[in-house]
Amino acid sequence: MKRMTRFAASAAFVAAIAAGALALPDSMFSAVAEEPAPAAAAPKPPAITVIPAASREIVQSAIVVGSLVPREEVLVGVDLDGYRLTELLAEEGDRVRKDQVLARLSTDMLDVQLAQNASSLARNDAAIAQAKSQIAEASAIEAQANAALDRGLSLKQKGIVAQDALDVRDSTAKTAAARRAAAEQGLALAEADKALTEALRREMLLRVAKTEIKAPADGLVLSRSARIGAIVSGGGEPLFRLAADGAIELEAQVPEAELAQIAVGQPVKVTVQGVPEGIPGTVRLVAPKIDDASRLGRLRVALPAGVKVSAGAFARGTVELARRESLSIPVSAVVTSGDEVTAQVVVDGRIQTRPIQTGISGRGLVEILDGIAPGEAVVLRAGTFVRDGDAVTAVEPQTEAKDHGKDQAKDEAKSGSGRGAESEGAKG
Repeated sequence: MKRMTRFAASAAFVAAIAAGALALPDSMFSAVAEEPAPAAAAPKPPAITVIPAASREIVQSAIVVGSLVPREEVLVGVDLDGYRLTELLAEEGDRVRKDQVLARLSTDMLDVQLAQNASSLARNDAAIAQAKSQIAEASAIEAQANAALDRGLSLKQKGIVAQDALDVRDSTAKTAAARRAAAEQGLALAEADKALTEALRREMLLRVAKTEIKAPADGLVLSRSARIGAIVSGGGEPLFRLAADGAIELEAQVPEAELAQIAVGQPVKVTVQGVPEGIPGTVRLVAPKIDDASRLGRLRVALPAGVKVSAGAFARGTVELARRESLSIPVSAVVTSGDEVTAQVVVDGRIQTRPIQTGISGRGLVEILDGIAPGEAVVLRAGTFVRDGDAVTAVEPQTEAKDHGKDQAKDEAKSGSGRGAESEGAKG
């Protein structure tokens, strides 16, 4: 009932005003009319982040990826077939010296052959001695026959010896000479047999020496396929694989555009999984051939001696191409459209788009060769929000961050008070 009474009174009051029955004081209208209207504030140009062009150190680099490989891989195999491996003296990860014994093969068969060869040598020596005796005997007989022949010739001139007796003496002398020659040939044959037996012995001794499998060079054992009891073969898989001198290096594939800028001797920082600090390296080899299919070239980076890395591991290298102190701006301030390179500069509160000439780039900076003077305010992110001729308010990155923080705090305060009013309204 009270609500209805209030509503009726309000309706009567409005109706009275409309009919002119109820007059309001003029002072109310005059106060409103005399209050001056607030002047419209001039709009502030939008803020844009700028950074001054300044001289900074620029390091241009190229990233290469690949695997760690031995500089020279040495394969250790055998030259013998059919021998059993009886002893292993090296394991993967061992550092070995040149001529160090890595494994041994069975020598039982060779020992028997050497015993047989020794017997053959003794037989050859006996044959040589016998041949020499025969030569001595034949030489004595020959000398005796020649002497008899000489006496016969002397007596023949005196007419004492008949021709038949002289012919017998001549035949005896020739037979003795033939026997001596045969004995000399027998000696030569016996000496040749001995030489052959000695050659066979040297071959057997060489085989015995090869039953000791030795490292052909200093190095690090990368892998071992040798197993005790296995029958080895000269044409089979190598028993050991060594990294010569233990030298490990990075082999990477590089795009041909970057490969042309890399030269032997340039420093490289190599990053390997499990090694927290980077490994300093040096470009050792730039392959002269580009792969026709992938358009990639091969690069070898030498690592320091003694570095503890594993062959086959994945690695990344940063090759330093150039380093110099020069006028520069951030990469984000540069816009490239086709062959044209531009940047935006704030001059007297307005945007100017200028063509520029750039040099090397790296670490987020671009070298400026022409188009921008030192100290000029360059738009940090060009071509995104403003165009040539736009009026802007230049703000440095730190100032802009502070203002942004203040505005964010104000917005949060307003939103907080608004939420408080809503809460009070909800309570009412």
